[in-house]
Amino acid sequence: MPKSNEKLDLATRAAWLYYVAGNTQNEIAEKLQVSRPVAQRLVAFAVEKNLIRVRVDHQLADCLALAEELSKRYDLSMCEVVPVDSDTPEEIDRKLAVAGAQVMERYLNEERPMVVAVGSGRTLKAAVDQIAQLERPQHRLVSMVGAIAQDGSSNRYDVALHISEKTGGKHFLLPAPLLADSEAERAQWCNHRLYRIVESLTSEADVAFVGIGNVGPHCPLHEDGFITAAEVKELVQHKAVAEMLGLPIDASGAHVESSTGQRVTSVALDSPPRRPTIGFAGGERKRDAVIAVLKGGWLSGLVTDERVARAALEA
Repeated sequence: MPKSNEKLDLATRAAWLYYVAGNTQNEIAEKLQVSRPVAQRLVAFAVEKNLIRVRVDHQLADCLALAEELSKRYDLSMCEVVPVDSDTPEEIDRKLAVAGAQVMERYLNEERPMVVAVGSGRTLKAAVDQIAQLERPQHRLVSMVGAIAQDGSSNRYDVALHISEKTGGKHFLLPAPLLADSEAERAQWCNHRLYRIVESLTSEADVAFVGIGNVGPHCPLHEDGFITAAEVKELVQHKAVAEMLGLPIDASGAHVESSTGQRVTSVALDSPPRRPTIGFAGGERKRDAVIAVLKGGWLSGLVTDERVARAALEA
């Protein structure tokens, strides 16, 4: 057995003894025949690798009701709504990440080989960070969004790569920048043999996980170096309020026709979706974006927070 697997096994035993059996770290050290500092590090390692799963079985009735109403209103096959009170944006993001990971695991735990298409973004990346290590090398993880920023750096929110690392599945990178320099260059990228392979594989996907971004000053696409301030201004002038995979969307849920949007190389989504397509977003800054995407019928599933859910029902 590889040493990495031995460490995981030992950490799992230490975590079980600590969290389930209620042993002290001294007792764990004695049972595993290691020193107390090693026992302490093993428990910490188990937490770091998300081997510790805390589940609260009682869900808030309000959130369940909101999820059901959203599903009926926007024709969703699944919806998860997380509770918020006076939480900070960071706390809401954490709750979304935990709920998002649970939704992803429902698919990733499948034994049959799966093709999983994914977008990118901070919420998606945070959700993947919460996923436990899975042995699912039979799955294929396909990125639907260009992995290169304007300065040539790689996309640190490339979720397909991170799910691949979690599952051992094969990762398929979309070989293009998110935004080409011109429409002619976009055509060249999208006609490349490797691009067409990934595009074809995406069409076979069993499920798609996508982030929902807002468009405006200090939006993630700009902060992460994918579009310039001038391009943000152009999208806003064309009434864009949201984006998925970099493709701009207006308040009614329709695609925005703009010179910036026409240079995006991402694999296009379908409306209505031809496969389960689950969006992950919440918080005040994403409210209008989530509502726009719902109105456009781009999703079959959603993970969001209760404030955004209420706003979407009032829209």
